[in-house]
Amino acid sequence: MYLDVFDRNPFGTNCWMLGAEGSEEAIVVDPGFEPAQLRSMLEAVGRRPVAVLLTHAHSDHAEAAGEYAGEDLPVFVHPADAVAYDDIEAWDPGFPNPLTPVKDLRSIQDGDVLELAGFRIEVQHTPGHTPGHCSFLLTQILVLTGDLVFAGSIGRSDFPNSDASAMQRSLRRFLALPDELPAHPGHGPRTTVGRERARNPFLVGL
Repeated sequence: MYLDVFDRNPFGTNCWMLGAEGSEEAIVVDPGFEPAQLRSMLEAVGRRPVAVLLTHAHSDHAEAAGEYAGEDLPVFVHPADAVAYDDIEAWDPGFPNPLTPVKDLRSIQDGDVLELAGFRIEVQHTPGHTPGHCSFLLTQILVLTGDLVFAGSIGRSDFPNSDASAMQRSLRRFLALPDELPAHPGHGPRTTVGRERARNPFLVGL
């Protein structure tokens, strides 16, 4: 399997790039910065991007998605966060949230299965940090958690459009995953569901 991350940006946001073994394709998750650098990284390994997936629409995860996708690539995001592209005041993040316009913005819903780059990717709507935050589950391979869960911490749920109660439900959904499953967060190092269940002070006792 191809798996790489770009995190050299002011927020330390992880942009994950991955593709199945035997495929020449790749998906790009949360391209907030440096689209030219992301293209170069895929070109260096002979991978062709086929889609952009957004865990949520905060600019550190999504600002460069439109520029990266250009005319050809679809960008997938939950409709509750797609609002950020059309009416930022209605979405109300509580801070400036610049986003490059996206030509082909596509909606995803909880339970959708995307077949991309040789993977079957299950969409899990995990709101709380933002209304449309999603995690992406590659069964028995890994879960991309965005700003739901980090190694030793969790995402904030105190923004104007956050929902602390929804965050708790989303965290419990994360804990329903197998302990051995690798978790690749939106910031910081990789971890596993089991490690966070045992050590994360925000999850212990949930």
